[in-house]
Amino acid sequence: MRLADVCIIHTGYTARGRLEPMAAGGVLAIQLRDISSEGHIHPERLARVQLEDLADRYFVRAGDVVFRSRGDRNTASALDERLQEPALAVLPLMVLRPNLEVVTPAYLAWAINQPPAQRHFDAAARGTNIRMIPRSSLDSLELDVPDIETQEKIVAVDALAERERLLSQLAAETRRQMISLILVEQANRNSPGTGMERTSK
Repeated sequence: MRLADVCIIHTGYTARGRLEPMAAGGVLAIQLRDISSEGHIHPERLARVQLEDLADRYFVRAGDVVFRSRGDRNTASALDERLQEPALAVLPLMVLRPNLEVVTPAYLAWAINQPPAQRHFDAAARGTNIRMIPRSSLDSLELDVPDIETQEKIVAVDALAERERLLSQLAAETRRQMISLILVEQANRNSPGTGMERTSK
């Protein structure tokens, strides 16, 4: 199923210059730097900017998906209930509004981030210094879209697998630090200089 058949696709807002953050007021803005190459986004870290007369199509809400159309990795991120107010999506971000009767936002982002979709973008990428994915490549992206229940199970298992990966990484790093401390203590205990200092005292 083509991506254009399961969601509405919009380009983000074209900023005429640098968007300066504000301490208060204005509107929330999601920019390329706010989304990691893995597709992670933290709504609580978004900055506010002063802009007026903005079309509603540029604003994203919980349930929408944003896509990084520029950069080495072209990943998508589903916005959840942590985004408590509309936020302005700024180019080169693209806005994807899924048909919720066909596909869930979390599954849509997951599918876009998988190797088959990434290979599709690799083949369509333009630019030498700055890699860009054209809108037509998004429209034509073919996705496997199972029933909603299966989508939810896939996303849940993927989240558990990611959690396991992070815990294994943390456990390995903790183990490495413990071994390093043991080895440092062993080196200190068996150092001739250390022994002489203790004897002289």
